[in-house]
Amino acid sequence: MTRPLRLAAVQMRSTGDRERNLKRAAAHARRAADEGAELIAFPENVAYLRPEGLERPPAEDLDGPTAESFREIAVRHRAWVLAGTIAERIPRSRRVYNTSMLFRADGTVAAVYRKVHLFDVAIPGRASHRESRFVEPGDRAVVAESPWGTLGLSICYDLRFPEIYRALAFSGAEILFVPSAFTAYTGRAHWTVLLRARAIECQAWVVAPAQWGHHHGTRRSYGHTSIVDPWGDVVACRERGTGIVVATIVPGYSDRVRQELPSLALARARYGVRLAKPSRAGPKSGSRARASR
Repeated sequence: MTRPLRLAAVQMRSTGDRERNLKRAAAHARRAADEGAELIAFPENVAYLRPEGLERPPAEDLDGPTAESFREIAVRHRAWVLAGTIAERIPRSRRVYNTSMLFRADGTVAAVYRKVHLFDVAIPGRASHRESRFVEPGDRAVVAESPWGTLGLSICYDLRFPEIYRALAFSGAEILFVPSAFTAYTGRAHWTVLLRARAIECQAWVVAPAQWGHHHGTRRSYGHTSIVDPWGDVVACRERGTGIVVATIVPGYSDRVRQELPSLALARARYGVRLAKPSRAGPKSGSRARASR
């Protein structure tokens, strides 16, 4: 990372009203820009958080109205913009991709990431969702080069799969994005500890813009939009309500942590495991005493 990055992460309460959601996103972007943000990150399902039971969210192409709204935000405020996620149309398919787009300050696309790990859970009375009914999984990790170094993209449920973050870190990512809509139940138990774990094991900044509050029916999101430093400290957090959190990403901090505690450099890409064959005869008498010597 060559210079400091003033960064804003947005917390929203999106619903099924796309126009309303996009207007509120634009208002949050104005406030972030007023506070000097050079990169503004939005949460998963930023433009449309569908009521349960619909066949799929309204699909768009990546040059459609939602993407265009965020491209305009980038150009208007001369800031990089992570457009949360968009339901990307797949030709000749009833499914969509859950896609995160990263725009440069001039409105060009720096990266496109399609969510790899889909949220299929059934916790009776607590959380039930089957994202794979409507969404096709992506098949690759994605990084993007920026004026502040290498950025790594992920989405929500990916957070539970550390291997994708290690892949991003080994590709040079110093800032990891996790736009999310974590459920209130799972978020209370796991959200912050998982964010801190990914930051610690990858020795990278983690930026996690989140959905918050009651959306419709039984759908509630946990909030707690957070920015975590490479040592695992939460440097900014908005627990409840909509709005923004802002932090300055310090150049060289990730490199310093990686040099002082070189766990990434010492990581083995593959592990050889030798399985001991069980003895048919079982342990011989006296084996415990011999083993303890």
